[in-house]
Amino acid sequence: MKLRWMSSELTDPSPADIYDPDFVKGVFDRCSGKYIAFSYACSFGFIERWRRQCVDSLAEPANAMPVAFDLMAGTGEVWPHLLKRWPQLSSITAVDISSGMPKRALERLHKHRAHKIEFIEDDVLESQLPENTADLIVSTFGLKTFSPEQHAKLARLVARVLKPGSSFAFIEASDPKGRILRPLYRLHLRGLLPLVERLFLNGAQDFTMIGDDSENFGNAAEFSKRLRSEGLEVAYHKYFFGCASGVSGTKPT
Repeated sequence: MKLRWMSSELTDPSPADIYDPDFVKGVFDRCSGKYIAFSYACSFGFIERWRRQCVDSLAEPANAMPVAFDLMAGTGEVWPHLLKRWPQLSSITAVDISSGMPKRALERLHKHRAHKIEFIEDDVLESQLPENTADLIVSTFGLKTFSPEQHAKLARLVARVLKPGSSFAFIEASDPKGRILRPLYRLHLRGLLPLVERLFLNGAQDFTMIGDDSENFGNAAEFSKRLRSEGLEVAYHKYFFGCASGVSGTKPT
């Protein structure tokens, strides 16, 4: 794996703005060591199924050796799904603002595949990813870290970086809205996450903050509108009665 560090030294974040890039970086740097286990346990294992479903929603690329971009890449947990579906992938360019997350990705990625990964530490919304270069763009569980205004900027990035005729897919934990599941969802965020932190994570509040982000996010419906406004063809998806939602689509030729 090639690591390319693009961010400058970050200042202390302001807790008042949960969407501030410095604040987001701090949260995920501190969470990186236990993020994989925590997210798997607190999603009751669904998170891995949702990642696979997200990759399955990508269209087949025209390029025989496609170039993939993983935005808000975290610990690289979607890479095995991408590489299983397309073993002939030319490369995966992974972008994440966190310094701690790629270290975890390095630890868990099979070494014979590492040469296909280029990791860029950067705020994806400010990144200078080249235009019309991606055959595939994927992102799993990063949308919640952005405000609606930042979602608009992200949609512009997707439209700029995708090649014409190429596809994208995003997925995020979501508010199921229904009268039965929504109370359970809120209990999960407001009761289970803080309890797990107190018992197993030395009282840290970072995972609770991630839960707050999920609740504020709602679902991917508004993000789908942002993508359509950039001229992309978009399908909206709900997973497990709305406990996760996503979008997939293509850039017209």
